[in-house]
Amino acid sequence: MSSKIRIIQRDCDPEAANDRSLPCTSYLVEYILDGVTKWDLVICSKKVDIFDHYWDLYREDLIGFKQSEGRTNPKLWNPPGAKKKK
Repeated sequence: MSSKIRIIQRDCDPEAANDRSLPCTSYLVEYILDGVTKWDLVICSKKVDIFDHYWDLYREDLIGFKQSEGRTNPKLWNPPGAKKKK
């Protein structure tokens, strides 16, 4: 996996992208794996890095990606389950 992107959720429900507590740099990626449509929720500062990563993995099976409804500043966002900084 490229260090430029961070996968928040793999094979998730597309409704997960409607969470406004996500960072504003999160995207929902849609692709086909073994004939089944899958969605990943990823964080990245540049969309081209998302494209490069998923194109290398899935080529013709990459359907597309769109920005999530996230509103949080990426620097202030803590992933679920992460320890809070004191």
